[in-house]
Amino acid sequence: MKAAVVLMAYGSPERLADVPAYYADIRGGRPVAPENLADLVERYRRLGIEDSSPLNAITESTRAALEAELGLPVFTGMKHWTPRIAEAAESALAAGATEIAGLVLAPHYSALSIAGYREQLERALAGRAHVHFVESWHDEPGFVELLADRVRGTDAHVVFTAHSLPARILEQGDPYKQQLLETARLVAEAAGLDSWSFSFQSESPTGEPWLGPDILDHLSSLHRQGVEDVLVCPVGFVSDHLEIRWDLDVEAREKAAELGMRLERIEMPNADPEFVLTLATIVKRALSVPSEA
Repeated sequence: MKAAVVLMAYGSPERLADVPAYYADIRGGRPVAPENLADLVERYRRLGIEDSSPLNAITESTRAALEAELGLPVFTGMKHWTPRIAEAAESALAAGATEIAGLVLAPHYSALSIAGYREQLERALAGRAHVHFVESWHDEPGFVELLADRVRGTDAHVVFTAHSLPARILEQGDPYKQQLLETARLVAEAAGLDSWSFSFQSESPTGEPWLGPDILDHLSSLHRQGVEDVLVCPVGFVSDHLEIRWDLDVEAREKAAELGMRLERIEMPNADPEFVLTLATIVKRALSVPSEA
């Protein structure tokens, strides 16, 4: 057996000029509202992303560190940008891999997100290698402990957050929300938190109901309850990117300031050595079990 890893992420435009093509890819052929595109471009502009993306650099650092830790080739594949998942799959095959671990840098499963990564990877490989796909790792002990270390001992009220999805997933029995709440509970218990809650963020303007409460509404609710200090712990994200740097560092901070509250957030896992060790543990376990492919 010769193994390799395809490490997958959502993707991010490398420079400001790439944003229109990136957004069009996300929309998948659906109409692009000019005002929504203009808003996205302005967000990247205000974050100073002109000629290079910090998220892409973080993803590459994570890939390189994981490769060094495992002693196996690791290839990055993006769902909505380059290098594509299909490109990563071809690179793994070119390296002689017959067993491929597919790992998404997102801990929680949803048919609207993770299932799409798996579909792209398996379609690209077309039976040419055994796929060991990790569907979720929301309760991985190393991940839980890493987050617990970041909130342990705080006097602030901790708000766990994750990207919202259309509320219709609940009717479909999707485990996304349940897994998120389980991660939050495990982290809170490990850290010994007495004061914590959960909210969603980053809802998209699709015209249908999304999972809530939204972080901005939740901050107002906490304010009415007398909460003055908030520490945000994003459990649904593992890297600094737009949903962290804009939705939390800009919008949520502005909302907290408007309410007279103090808001901070934890340092994201990014390429933290302890996080890389956790990813390595997940990959090793995945490669040790028989393939379903």
